[in-house]
Amino acid sequence: MAGLPDLDHLVSRLRFRHLRLLLELQQGGSLRAAAQTLNLTQPALSKTLGDIEAAFGFALFVRTARGLTPTGEGEAAIRGAALLLKELAHVRLEATDGNKFAAILRIGAPPFVAQSYLPKVLTALADRNPPVRVQLLEERVPALMQALVKGEVDALLTTYPAQMPQAGEGAWHYEKLFEVQFVIIARKDHPLVGSRNVGWRALALEPWVMPGQGAMARRVIEDCFMRAGVLPPKPVIESASPVTNVELVAAGAGLGIAPDVTVIAHGAHRDLVAQVRVRPGIPSGPVALIYRAGVDNPRVGFFREALGLSRALVQDKPTPVRKTRRERS
Repeated sequence: MAGLPDLDHLVSRLRFRHLRLLLELQQGGSLRAAAQTLNLTQPALSKTLGDIEAAFGFALFVRTARGLTPTGEGEAAIRGAALLLKELAHVRLEATDGNKFAAILRIGAPPFVAQSYLPKVLTALADRNPPVRVQLLEERVPALMQALVKGEVDALLTTYPAQMPQAGEGAWHYEKLFEVQFVIIARKDHPLVGSRNVGWRALALEPWVMPGQGAMARRVIEDCFMRAGVLPPKPVIESASPVTNVELVAAGAGLGIAPDVTVIAHGAHRDLVAQVRVRPGIPSGPVALIYRAGVDNPRVGFFREALGLSRALVQDKPTPVRKTRRERS
């Protein structure tokens, strides 16, 4: 935008302490609260805030009798400040281990993706020379997206979130990798295992082992019941771990839902579990690599390489969709 300062101007005027001040002003809501936290005087902070706004070329806060409220521009600047400070802390950590690792990659994934699809990928990163050190966050999709927004992870390997958080126009970059097919599972001696075309009304009468609220698999199964005109049953057991859920189903605790690969690849008692053939079936869902757009992050580059996106996708996966899709938040 004409008249706004360029990057060189911001670099020459702003300091990392200024970024921390923006965060403290947002959290405390006033110069007084920020001054107490930072052990500085209010006049000094007021002058510093004026310098920061002059560097940006517009107001970041609205001054009222009750304190400070971020403007729309201020909200964007605060988000950026938080990201830069998180990245600074991570750069220091990488520099400390610079003689041992090529990078420290922070990855987020829901448990079923982490347990079923990531082991070979993480092994490839560990086998590099020098290796890439990985910090893995296993969480539900909403929590993963918040971690990405806050700069706590570099990238996600996850199902698409139901709703993207606001983080600026064109903030996210997607690369769809494959489709995951969820299946209904039961202990092999369960009467429904031998039946064909089991209906959702019959399934609603059974005890269930389900992921917790907000999990992708939980939303999938509840949507299937609702589309069939059936109220989703309340689970007798909730567990965030797909592997634990398979074990619970194998023990006879109830029916469950799991990615088909989890049933095949994991669980000491997986031979005791079988698929229940339900009609209409469960729709598949896409799994994608999601990371921040507009930033050339070399750590994400290591991750993409381990996923085989520069050539072919990792073995034992369905054929990937190679075209990159960008969405607006």
